[in-house]
Amino acid sequence: MDRISVICAHIPGCRVFADIGCDHGYCTAYVLEKGLCERAYVSDISAACLKKAETLLAAEIAAGRCVPVCADGLDGVQDADCVLIAGMGGEEIVRILSRAPLPERFVLQPMHNVEKVRRHLLARGAHIEEDFTFEDGKFYDLIVGRAAGGDAYSDFEYRYGRDNLKSPSAAFLRKLRKEADVLREALAADVKREQREALLERLHESEAIIDAIEERL
Repeated sequence: MDRISVICAHIPGCRVFADIGCDHGYCTAYVLEKGLCERAYVSDISAACLKKAETLLAAEIAAGRCVPVCADGLDGVQDADCVLIAGMGGEEIVRILSRAPLPERFVLQPMHNVEKVRRHLLARGAHIEEDFTFEDGKFYDLIVGRAAGGDAYSDFEYRYGRDNLKSPSAAFLRKLRKEADVLREALAADVKREQREALLERLHESEAIIDAIEERL
């Protein structure tokens, strides 16, 4: 499945949906078409990007089912009970979430710094329902959960994602193998002792997880 299809397949039904950093608005179009919400926001800090979503969703906007907002993060989005933030860096997602109460439901697809997103969510008492890696040309991580319920992760789960460790997919295994190759290449270069020790630790950790997964297959 392609990236947008995977994200859309994990958006739960809700009353008001908000797509933050909506770009073309494809996910919002899916949610409205499938009747997964009563009303939706499409929000982007870029007026040019928001214009693409407004063009795609012109009929829904005219009918009052979709509200376009040119703003930073959740600014201007007050009543959404399900928020999607996809295609941003993990630090940017954390910044956006830090400026408002956690939404009742969330679907997050960080491009990097995924561990920071996990730690932020759980530090605020969130419950993560799904947390896995998938592949569409590149490797992506998807985090689905809710604001209430609480959760606790081990250090390994923060780094790799709980579902990836409990029920590893072929995509996650390929990602680990690729990361291990990158670490080996880095170790083959002339690096300082402190860096070498850190790289070796990461490589041994990755290799141990790879071995454990392969034994289960």
